[in-house]
Amino acid sequence: MQPIVHVAGVGMAPFHKPSAAPSYLALGAEALRLALADAGLSYPQVQQAFAGYVYGDSTAGQRVLYGHGMTGIPIVNVNNNCATGSTALYLARQAIASGTADCVLALGFEQMRSGAIASVFEDRPTPFDRFNERTEALVGQPQLPLAIRYFGGAGLAHMRQYGTRVETFAKIRAKASRHAARNPLAVFRKVVSEGDVMASETLWPGVMTRLMACPPTCGAAAALLCSADFAARHGLNRQVAIAAQALVTDREDTFDSDDMRKLVGSGMTREAARQVYEAAGIGPEDVDVVELHDCFAHNELITYEALGLCAEGDGEKMVVNGDNTYGGKYVINPSGGLLSKGHPLGATGIAQCVELVQQLRANAGERQVDRALVGLQHNLGLGGACVVTAYRRMDG
Repeated sequence: MQPIVHVAGVGMAPFHKPSAAPSYLALGAEALRLALADAGLSYPQVQQAFAGYVYGDSTAGQRVLYGHGMTGIPIVNVNNNCATGSTALYLARQAIASGTADCVLALGFEQMRSGAIASVFEDRPTPFDRFNERTEALVGQPQLPLAIRYFGGAGLAHMRQYGTRVETFAKIRAKASRHAARNPLAVFRKVVSEGDVMASETLWPGVMTRLMACPPTCGAAAALLCSADFAARHGLNRQVAIAAQALVTDREDTFDSDDMRKLVGSGMTREAARQVYEAAGIGPEDVDVVELHDCFAHNELITYEALGLCAEGDGEKMVVNGDNTYGGKYVINPSGGLLSKGHPLGATGIAQCVELVQQLRANAGERQVDRALVGLQHNLGLGGACVVTAYRRMDG
C-alpha cells in the first residue's frame, strides 16, 4: 500500500473567460492564499512547491510564489499538457511519500487566450506529429482544429462500434450544466438542455456541436499536501487522504491499435486506474464521486468505460439510466467538469482535487454528494500523460 498523504488545505480562484480574467499572478496568488487559510498554515511552513502551467514563460511559478515569500525552497515548474495540474499534485505526493518533505504545495494556474488551442512554436517539430498522422489516417477532416478531430474522432469510433447516438453526448453536456449551476466558481453556470446542445453551432456534422467542447478558461487552484506526522504535529485537518495515485504515459498501442479512443488516452486511463484500484485496495464499485477529464462530452463517455465505471460499450446506457448524476450509481463531475466549470489547463487537475476534497469533507454545499467516502480523479493530457488519483475520507 502506498504511504498515506493528507490533503491539508485546498483553494481555488473563480474561473473566468479569457476576455474577463485577471492575470495569472492574481489568480495564482488567490488560490494559494485560500489554500493556506484552509490548512491553517503560513507560507514559510511549505518545504517544496510544484507549479503547473502550460502557456507561460519559464519560472512563472517563482513569479507567483515570490509574492507570498522568498524562502529559498525548491520550486519546480511543471508542464504536462492538460495533465499538468495533476502531475504537479503527483510530484508533491511523491515528495512526501518518499520522505523527502513533510509539507508540499501543488499549484496550478493558466492565463489562456480565446479560440482553439494551437501550437505556440511553429519553427520546430511538434510533439503531436505521430498523433496527427494517425488522426489523418483514421478520420481525416483536415479542415477541423486538431482537438476536435482527436476527441470527435474518438467519439465517432464509439458511435460506429456501439451505435452510440450523438444525442447522448448532448445529455452529458446538459448534465454538466446542471451541476455547474450549483458551483459559484464555475465559468458557465447557465443550465442548458439536450436540445440546446444539439441546436448549438455544428462543429462536425453528426458528431459534435460547439457546446460539446470545453471553452478556453483562465483560473488557478492550489492544494497543500502533508505527511501524517506533520498533520498530527500541527493539528491539521486529516479528513482526506490520497489513498493511491498513478501517472501513466503512452504505450505502443496508442498508435498501433488503429483506435482513436486509445489515441486520445483510453489505454493510459485504463492502466492508471488498474494501478490505483490495486494499490488502494478498492474497485470501481467502492467509488462514490468522480471528477474526470471531460474536455469534450465524447471523452467523458469513453472515460466511464476506461475507468471501469461501466462495462465496455455500456457508456450510453450509463448516461440514459442517469448513473452519472445525483440519484444514480455515481455522481460524475459535480463541479460541472471542464465542460461547464472550465478548463484552464495548468489548474484543471488541482481544481478536480479541490472539488473532491470538499465532497469528502461534506463541505460542498448544494452539490454535496450524499455519504461520499471515496473519490476518484482522472486528468488527461495528450502527448501524453494520464493521472488517476483515489481519495479516501479518514477519521481526524
